Amino acid sequence: MVTIQDIAEIAGVSKATVSRVINRTGYVNEKTRERVQAVIDQYHYSPSASAVNLSRRETNTIGVIVPEIANTFFGELLHGIGEVIDQTDFTSFYFDSDNNSDKEERAILALEQQRVRGLLITPAQDSDAAVNRRLYSYLERLNVPTVVVDRDFPGSKWDGVFFENYQSGYCAAEALIAAGNRTLGMITGDLRLKIARERYEGFLQAAQDGGYPVSEQHIYQGDFTIEGAYAAAKRMLESDDCPQAVLTSNNLTSLGFLKAVTEKGLQIGRDIAVIGIDHIPELDILNYGFSCVARDTVQMGRLAMQVLLERMQNPDKQRQICMIPHRLILKGSEKMDG
Repeated sequence: MVTIQDIAEIAGVSKATVSRVINRTGYVNEKTRERVQAVIDQYHYSPSASAVNLSRRETNTIGVIVPEIANTFFGELLHGIGEVIDQTDFTSFYFDSDNNSDKEERAILALEQQRVRGLLITPAQDSDAAVNRRLYSYLERLNVPTVVVDRDFPGSKWDGVFFENYQSGYCAAEALIAAGNRTLGMITGDLRLKIARERYEGFLQAAQDGGYPVSEQHIYQGDFTIEGAYAAAKRMLESDDCPQAVLTSNNLTSLGFLKAVTEKGLQIGRDIAVIGIDHIPELDILNYGFSCVARDTVQMGRLAMQVLLERMQNPDKQRQICMIPHRLILKGSEKMDG
């Protein structure tokens, strides 16, 4: 395999000159540049990405760190990010932190070694002050334009693209009350996360404002997973005081709830009312009338990447916070007809 040293010897120049030609940095006499490029073309020499990164102060790569790459929400988010990246000269590195702050920190270090130009990150968590301080210091050390997506964290100074979490919980409770339900319950997300607390607080406030406050015994804590929601829903459905209507806190929580309802032989929209946060396209394919508070996740990814590009072009601009609006979609499960 031809090396950069081979190219230098054949062209009769130094390795540093070959490197400047490859990376288009520094001054090289035009005739020398043409001679070196001819040798590169003749031998089909292509430097490794790592070698290019080591020789450049800037690269054409963007880092993306998400906490649950298998979750369809983040799949749609990455799709939106990719749509914008495809219109540029950038490439991307994707990392899954698995909601683990240690893995998140290792991913940031790996991206630092790759000398990425920018970063899009959804933090693994936001409740541990020590972890938040470490994340802040890692991002400071990385020192590239950064956009925090979906989950903010205390003390963040970076641009952000987020969802109307409080409003989504509020409008769901309003819709359940408007549909005639009088006892409301909720399967929360992981309340260590701000997004879960905001949805929970919005739901409680709307129920209070509507004259049907939520009883503490009708709140079941989940963790934004199918398994956690399934276990919580089973406890709810088997209790002697099951609420008439339920809010499920994200797409995976809704799936866990529906699994428990199906096993119990019940039917949503007849035996129990429900509104879920997040649209689940697969339920539409099955013609399953599931009411939800939706958000345009693909657009969220597009917007996050656009904000990052703007920050890269104008690093001194004022911090930008963008909100993705919620949208209530009622398909019948918000009321009980039975």
